Amino acid sequence: MKEVYSKIVQFRGSHYDFGYAQGVEMRDSLLVQNREKQWKLRKPRFSVEEREVQEAITRFAPGVWDELIGLRDALGWSMERVLMEFGGYRLDYVKSGCSILTGEDYLVRNYDYHPKTYEGRFVLYQPTDQGYAIMGPSQRVTGRMDGMNEKGLAIGYNFMHRKKPGIGFICCMIGRLVLESCANVDEAVSMLKEIPHRHSFSYIVFDSSGETYIIETSPRGVEVRQDGACTNHFERMQGENRNYLDDSYRRLGRMKEARPQLTNAADAFRLLNDEDQGVFSKQYRNWAGTIHTSLYFPKKLTAWFAIGENKEPYELDFESWLSGNTYPLSSFTGKVDTDLGFPHMDSNTK
Repeated sequence: MKEVYSKIVQFRGSHYDFGYAQGVEMRDSLLVQNREKQWKLRKPRFSVEEREVQEAITRFAPGVWDELIGLRDALGWSMERVLMEFGGYRLDYVKSGCSILTGEDYLVRNYDYHPKTYEGRFVLYQPTDQGYAIMGPSQRVTGRMDGMNEKGLAIGYNFMHRKKPGIGFICCMIGRLVLESCANVDEAVSMLKEIPHRHSFSYIVFDSSGETYIIETSPRGVEVRQDGACTNHFERMQGENRNYLDDSYRRLGRMKEARPQLTNAADAFRLLNDEDQGVFSKQYRNWAGTIHTSLYFPKKLTAWFAIGENKEPYELDFESWLSGNTYPLSSFTGKVDTDLGFPHMDSNTK
C-alpha cells in the first residue's frame, strides 16, 4: 500500500490572480519536473496555436483564458508551453476507466487512471470576475476530473476510446468549462452538444432536480440519454465502442444489480469504494485503477472524497465555504494498492 495525499487548494479572486497563484505553486514542483521528463519521452506531433486555443476557450469560459495568462506570467514560460501543459485543447489522452452512479440526491464516481497522471490537487475556487465557483479534483491544473459548482451542477466523465481524434478539447478541460459556465443539466447538455471534442467520452451530469443525463460524445457526433449508471462503453453510439468491453459491462452490471438495494448515499459510496464490492478497480498498470472516489450532493452543496479503497470519506460543506469560511484541512490522505509513482510525490514518474 502506498500513502497518497491530495493537496487542498482554496482561492477567491480573479481568474488571472488564481492562475498566477497556481503558477507560483507549480514553480520547481515535482509535478512540473515530472511533466518535463514525460514530454521528452512523448514529444507532441503538432504545435498548439495560441489564437486558435484562445478563440476556442473564450467562446465558452473567458475567465479560463485569463487563468492561463496568469500561469504564464508566474512561470515565465512561453504561451505555447503553457497551452501544451494546461490548455486542454488538441492534446492527447491515454485510455482510462471510471464508474459513475447517481441516486435521488447524489452523484458518485470512481476515478480510474494511471497513478503517474494524478496531480494530487483538490481545488475550491470562487471567482470574483466571472463564472461559477467550483470544487473538485484538478487535472492538468486548469481542468477538472469531476466536480460540482455553486449552482449544484455535478459532472463526471468516462473514457470510451481515443481513435480518430478530432480538433477539440480533452475531457478534463470540458469538465471545467461546463462547471464554469452551466447552471443546470439542461445548459450542460446544450454545451456538450456544441463544444468540440478531441476524444470519445461519456459525460454524466446531475443537478438538484434529480435528473441525470449521459451525453455520449465523439469528434463525429453526440447522443443524449438518461440513465443512472455509466462505465466505459456507449449505449447509443455503439459503432464507436472498443472491441474489449467485458470489464466495463461487468462493472455496469454490478452497479445496476446493487442499485435497488441501496438505501442512501452512504450505501452507494461503499458500493464503489469498497474493494470487495466488484466496482473498485486495481488495474493501475493498465491505466484503469481507482485512485479516488467522490460523491456530490447538489441540493445540500456538500461532497465526500476519499483516496484509495475501503476508506471513510472526508466531508466538504461547499455552501459554508462559499459563505467565506475556510476548509480546515490542508490535504486529503489515503492508501492506494500500488508501487507506481505519483508525479506530485515521486521523482522520475515517467
